[in-house]
Amino acid sequence: MTKTELIIQHFKETRRRSIKMWQALPSDFYSWRPDDEAMSALEMVRHVLQADYGWNIIINRGDMSNFKTPWDHRPLLNVQDEIDFAEPYRLQFLNSIKSFSDKDLSDITIIHPGNMEKKNLGSYLLRIAYHESVHGGQFMSYLRSMGLERPLIWD
Repeated sequence: MTKTELIIQHFKETRRRSIKMWQALPSDFYSWRPDDEAMSALEMVRHVLQADYGWNIIINRGDMSNFKTPWDHRPLLNVQDEIDFAEPYRLQFLNSIKSFSDKDLSDITIIHPGNMEKKNLGSYLLRIAYHESVHGGQFMSYLRSMGLERPLIWD
């Protein structure tokens, strides 16, 4: 298995577990948030899903100066609608990763637009997966705070 194949497998497993968590959220709790400054549960789902669109621009060294997402002005409806809408962008992102060689993972430098830090592409991709994992932990905490059963994601 190549490095790229391992990274893709990691992304797929992370997303599979995220979806398992998100699908455990009853619609009555979509707007729940732990405090006024936090994202609602459904906003967090969107945040994670729409990030793939931005990550794809970044890893392909595109221009983020006038960044707009396809989610702008799109109403938040439900978890499944968010997952379905995001699917083509997820596939584009994963296909971009598939196009990189092991040498690319080491040699391409990515500059994150939020903090201007430089990372090699392989390291940057692993940080992207970590972003989703962190929000997965937050989401599990949300479910606990809501008094809901948390799905078993360690299968």
